[in-house]
Amino acid sequence: MSTTHRPPGHGVLRVRGGSFLLHRRSTAVSGILALVLAATCVAYLCSGESFVPPGEVVKVLLGRPSPDELVVGTLRLPRMTAGLLVGLAFGVAGALIQTVARNPLASPDIIGISQGATAVTVAGLTFGFTSYTLLPYLSVAGGILAAALVYVFAWRGGLHATRFVLIGIGFAVVLRSVTLLLLTKADAAVASQAQTWMTGSLNGRGWEEVNPLAWALLLMLPAVVWAARAQRSVSLDDDTATALGVRLGRVRLGLVATGVVLASVATGAAGPVDFVALLAPQIARRLTRTAQIPLVSSALLGAVIVVLADLLARKLLSPTELPVGVMTAAVGAPYLIWLIVRGRTTGGNA
Repeated sequence: MSTTHRPPGHGVLRVRGGSFLLHRRSTAVSGILALVLAATCVAYLCSGESFVPPGEVVKVLLGRPSPDELVVGTLRLPRMTAGLLVGLAFGVAGALIQTVARNPLASPDIIGISQGATAVTVAGLTFGFTSYTLLPYLSVAGGILAAALVYVFAWRGGLHATRFVLIGIGFAVVLRSVTLLLLTKADAAVASQAQTWMTGSLNGRGWEEVNPLAWALLLMLPAVVWAARAQRSVSLDDDTATALGVRLGRVRLGLVATGVVLASVATGAAGPVDFVALLAPQIARRLTRTAQIPLVSSALLGAVIVVLADLLARKLLSPTELPVGVMTAAVGAPYLIWLIVRGRTTGGNA
């Protein structure tokens, strides 16, 4: 007879091919965040130049006839869905990259991944690739290229967290300079389009942008499920993980690759919506009080942040609509400063 040993506060979910440890508080937090996200989505669909009653919103979502079908189903729902999916992707991407780097500053928009996606996308716009259907592919290519460069330069017989972050910040500065240089070479119309995209915006997003994003995230789902299990081994110290037979180099590379693709796909869909990948994992970890960053809670928090930020961006200066990236930066920049100051006063990582 065998017994299963698990940490206090955890349960075990058994599925075919293995089992998952479930932290009870994390599960409860995820449930609450799911409800908050649902409420935020309903508020988003209700709000706009004209208010739509929640009952009519529910009718549209259920496919029933409604006089507000055009406003809710055609204008607001695709944009909200894009924001939700972008937030999910950024939340998981930030959690995976911060887990590998063991540093809360290691988010895609800090260590050069978003800047790589931006530089390649702006280059595409500058040289005449103006189709929105092509931009996500350019962003993925740029994000992967930037991440590969950071990973190669940071690797010295292992992946040291501080070196990884510092080299990533250096690449971010260089790539941002490349982007600005490209903008000076572009004509006025292309430069204006690129600058709007660079702020991170969901304006004008329809189902033609949402469908490729949804399919890309669906294809990434098996990798995310694998990452949820592999994340536990990377959270251990190197000696313990090696003694348990974990191939840390491969696991870390797989986690980083998954995070990079998710962040690049999200960037391609909405532009570099800054600080979502930085905020969501850290807030999720503080809410759940877990040793490792919870992926589900991070994903849900990322979705809540983006949808709520876009709702505020639409309403605060109505009828003028702000880019969603402006709202996330207004919250994320002070949080980044707090992380840096806290890290200095505690003498270690924030």
